[in-house]
Amino acid sequence: MSLRALVRGLSLILSLALLGWLSERLDLADMLSEHWVDDRVRDRGWTGDLLFLAMGALTTALGFPRQVVAFLGGYAFGLTRGSALALLATAAGSWLAFGYARWLGRGLVLHRFPSRIRKLDDFLRGHPFTMALVIRLLPIGNNLVTNLVAGVSSVAAAPFFAGSALGYLPQTAAFALAGSGVTFHPGTRISLAVLLFVGSSLLGVWLYRRHRHGTALEEEIDEELGEARAGSDPAPR
Repeated sequence: MSLRALVRGLSLILSLALLGWLSERLDLADMLSEHWVDDRVRDRGWTGDLLFLAMGALTTALGFPRQVVAFLGGYAFGLTRGSALALLATAAGSWLAFGYARWLGRGLVLHRFPSRIRKLDDFLRGHPFTMALVIRLLPIGNNLVTNLVAGVSSVAAAPFFAGSALGYLPQTAAFALAGSGVTFHPGTRISLAVLLFVGSSLLGVWLYRRHRHGTALEEEIDEELGEARAGSDPAPR
């Protein structure tokens, strides 16, 4: 066994142990809450900003819903600043999961998601920016799995993250708006957030159907979108 392979294996073991320890000791899901924001983030200046970014990135990397991070960003900082910080946290969390799969957990991810890796490679090939944008706009799918699978795939990191960041933006703004204290009637604020979410989702579905070119991201996604019943081309074998 080469020294490089040994170091990578040991790094994988240590990283998994560290993630388990953090999840158990810090109780991350409970920390990202309105009470935690009031106690640790709101009106804390740049230290509150950095803490929110760090916790948002870490929890997103571990699979915590990015929409909740956006909601709490709006709750803590308002629409504009909250959207920006939540977007940065989500992008950083995606990079952490992507980098973990690409440089440490490749064997683990390859064993767990072999068919998804091939399908994502087919889907992203040739137009990684556009197709990453489409994936993030879709209202369904698993953000963590997409990041892990992309890390093991052949996709270049730069266009994947550029498309992802742009695709994250509408839902991030929608949930930050829902959580913010902007001077709208609460019903108006929620209605605008719902319209923004629905509009970006419909755009994602339209782009998916227009640019998929016979490929399929996942059978479950096609079924949810009615593609399989509509007689679309099956995923390549």
